[in-house]
Amino acid sequence: MIATILRQAPADRRASITAWRQLSDILAQRGNQLGDDDIRRSLHALAVLRPRVPEAVRRDCARAIARHGRFAPLVALYANDVPAVSAIMLREVRLAEADWLALLPATSAMARSVLAGRRDLPQGVARALASLGSASVALPQPASAAVEEPAATGQATLEPVADNGPSQISELVRRIDKYQSTRGQPAAPRPPRAAFLFETGPDGVIHWVDGVTRGAVIGLSIAEAAFGGEPGADGVAAGAFRQRAEIINARMLLEGTAAEAGEWRFSALPWFDPATGQFRGYRASARRPQRNETPYGRTATEDSGDSIRQLIHELRSPLNAISGFAQIISGQMFGPVSHGYRAMADAIVADAASVQAIIDDLETAARSDAAPPADSAEEIVDIGAIVTQIERDLAGLLADQRVELSISRVGGPFLGLASDANVRRMVGRLLTALVDVSEPEATLVGQLVTESRHDDMLQLRVVRPAAIRFATAADLLDPGFSPEGEAPGAAVLSLGFSLRLVDSLARAVGGRLDIGHNALTLHLPSATSKAEAGLEAQQGE
Repeated sequence: MIATILRQAPADRRASITAWRQLSDILAQRGNQLGDDDIRRSLHALAVLRPRVPEAVRRDCARAIARHGRFAPLVALYANDVPAVSAIMLREVRLAEADWLALLPATSAMARSVLAGRRDLPQGVARALASLGSASVALPQPASAAVEEPAATGQATLEPVADNGPSQISELVRRIDKYQSTRGQPAAPRPPRAAFLFETGPDGVIHWVDGVTRGAVIGLSIAEAAFGGEPGADGVAAGAFRQRAEIINARMLLEGTAAEAGEWRFSALPWFDPATGQFRGYRASARRPQRNETPYGRTATEDSGDSIRQLIHELRSPLNAISGFAQIISGQMFGPVSHGYRAMADAIVADAASVQAIIDDLETAARSDAAPPADSAEEIVDIGAIVTQIERDLAGLLADQRVELSISRVGGPFLGLASDANVRRMVGRLLTALVDVSEPEATLVGQLVTESRHDDMLQLRVVRPAAIRFATAADLLDPGFSPEGEAPGAAVLSLGFSLRLVDSLARAVGGRLDIGHNALTLHLPSATSKAEAGLEAQQGE
């Protein structure tokens, strides 16, 4: 069976997915019975197939294998996948102690952090994790380089696959989305006299709770302070934990349902083993804060908005410094600089400008006063000319992606009621996002349309690229969605974020973004119909 699968080179994505599922299932069930050569070739084949198999498929396979798989090399392969895949495998899989000890040196810090949270591992494995120290258990950093597929040769070599963990930008997108979805909504009523009890282990991680949903509290730590509105305890609790001291009215933030989410205050006492005197953790009770304990009646929503704006400021400040020093080098303001250094400085300036545009988009999405200025609605712009300019600006990206862009004009003139900057941002972000997910050698087809002389909307219709042809509207608007699992063309700002931004900007000027079965259509207010109506009125007089 193994030999038959390995002889057939997958011709397309569907065949790659089938081969991935078959090889994973065989190794999970019969890996310990196979010969060394078959095992080596199968693991190599899986490593080669991994970039071609969507992340969702790999997650499903990991979930299925974790229930019955006992083959350590296959577990190691999945453990070094992206965090969403490896965490599913490592939370449930069961191996012999010797297999775990052999696997630990080959795992990442993120994988070891998942294992550190399990309480069913053999004692020897727990001691091995503890001996590695807290520095070896951490969240992953986003990978900076893309993974290249090995060359299609008879005996391709196994290439390491980078961990594409969620970046800080992706986390910021999720927080912006949460903030905008709840802004302006009345606070949910809290149940009176809400309280709960919890206990931690000696590491400060909460492992028992009574009074609220387990998922809202289990796994949080009081040993480290949480910042930026993230779930967890404050610095008061973390400082007391280090001293094994009593904790009084420390602050804790939770996420979850309306009855659980928000701010809590808790008090806790350390407890020790009566026989050995060994520190065993904390026992605590939590309650909702009283009115005088919340400064100025500030809500969690306002905290989130301030946090987002502060993070944008912290991103912008070092970027400006980097760009400024690069311009100094490029302009040779401090003296002569070699051609190679000037070229590097010019590249840094260009990259900084691209990142600056992304930060501007994030700031627009996070801005609390999304309504446009009163005078911007009366500004008349030539949307046809703007689309032509954007087509020229995208020439470099189109050449890099090997994609053609063809936007025809139907009707006209294409005069719109919106600011020039907003139209450029909407059209540019929409076309860039769709080019990013288009396949090489594909043609992105669109139309700029005025359907009738008196229609009050202009329409920019763009046919869906093949990669998102059958995706639902909910998927396309999800900041974490990618047609290939790891968003190869949208590594900084996802397709979902871009489409949400376009729709938000369009609605601010009275338009919208429609996601149809065959095309995405940007509707913008037309100035043509109003101008013609005014001219007809004058002629009638």
